[in-house]
Amino acid sequence: MKRALLAVVTTVIGLVLLLSFKPHDVTGATQPPAALAQTSATPAPTSSTSSTSSTGSTGSTGSTGARTVDGDAVDTRWGPVQVRISVSGGKISDVQVLQAPSENRRDVEINDRALPILQEEALAAQSAQIDSVSGATYTSDGYTRSLQSAIDRAGL
Repeated sequence: MKRALLAVVTTVIGLVLLLSFKPHDVTGATQPPAALAQTSATPAPTSSTSSTSSTGSTGSTGSTGARTVDGDAVDTRWGPVQVRISVSGGKISDVQVLQAPSENRRDVEINDRALPILQEEALAAQSAQIDSVSGATYTSDGYTRSLQSAIDRAGL
């Protein structure tokens, strides 16, 4: 009976320790976040701003009928994601990232890889019905939600 009780207590303690383990380093290495972003080999296509409000259409309609529309800033676990689409001739001609997580080296690394893939997929699909990028699930989700809001605002 004592052995069974000891086994149960040990199992519970082990389970609590396992569930409290957090493997993702949110703060980065020993450098401050600004220094981490500057050490990236290629400049990140993101900007980290504290504003998470959506701006709607930017209203830049030229003689070709091209215009840009901002999507909502979508809060994700690691930071906001916001995109801007350029619409020409009733089709999405470009997708730019206005905000993406960039607080540490890992965020920059993930987004340097994922954001070009997401842009390519969005342009090919001409919709927000695109696959997530493996390893960038939160960014992919925020990207598609912001993209969908921009598409809705553009009336596509």
